[in-house]
Amino acid sequence: EFQDDFIYLLKRRYGTRRIHANVVYQEYISDRHHVHMNSTCWETLTAFVKYLGREGKCTVDQTEKGWFVTYIDRDPEVLARQELLKAKEKLELDDAERNAKYIRQQIDKAVKDESVDERKPSELKREGEVDKVVFAMPTSKIAQKSKADLLSEKTSALDKIETTTFARPTKRPSDKRKKSALEDIMEEEEKKKSKLRHVDAWLRKGIIVKILNKELGDKFYKRKCLVKEVVDRYIGIVEVLESGARVKIDQADLETVIPSYGRGVMILKGSYKGLIGTLESLDAEKFCVSIRLNAGSDKGKLIRNMAYEDVSK
Repeated sequence: EFQDDFIYLLKRRYGTRRIHANVVYQEYISDRHHVHMNSTCWETLTAFVKYLGREGKCTVDQTEKGWFVTYIDRDPEVLARQELLKAKEKLELDDAERNAKYIRQQIDKAVKDESVDERKPSELKREGEVDKVVFAMPTSKIAQKSKADLLSEKTSALDKIETTTFARPTKRPSDKRKKSALEDIMEEEEKKKSKLRHVDAWLRKGIIVKILNKELGDKFYKRKCLVKEVVDRYIGIVEVLESGARVKIDQADLETVIPSYGRGVMILKGSYKGLIGTLESLDAEKFCVSIRLNAGSDKGKLIRNMAYEDVSK
């Protein structure tokens, strides 16, 4: 029981972050209902930490400051989520490469079209002597025609006009203006944004979240932050609790934080979205919690089986 409670606290409180073993132990014994180490088979905390390392339950290492432990998460759902994140990162990388290749092709095409359409002015040159062109009007034939002949020509011309049908000119496909490379790129980006917008916006001002984006570095990665401001439903400005550093980030790079029992939480999704409640119970196997509402017309109501990602501290 001591081992299970210790590992559960390490998993829920610190995740896979490297932490001093004594820090975890001090937090564990702060609960007055904890199991004392004197009643276990381990005489010291060092012996217990070495046991965790031998059994492969944690990664342990000794420094000048003492023993440090790192929880090894072998939960199938967590491993599946990590694989899904890796696949998502690979897909985004492939999309970025395809987009860059498409941009290069459009630029090369635009440069090629400009080089073909470009016409340089040339100097007019005459080679040798050119004879003048003279036009002679056949006035003598017109004078010889009689009035009857002219009248018959007019009548036949009118008959042709009446029997002729005129078709409305249609636009040629070539008359349609071609899209530029920049317009094609903007259209592709707009399509990508519309695909991402089908996800529910759960980001709220005042909640505690954890950053998952490795590209931000150790200064932000896996750090708990306070959401100071929501800019565009899906994007917020967060402040690291430890250092006070701020960053603008998308909700896709964040995860919710579950507090300890009896602490306040905010509901982020569903019909009770935006309401404040108290954490009553937690089911680690089903990754869900039970919340008792603190305000509103349903004050005191117990909401069961709410997923971790639907609430946050």
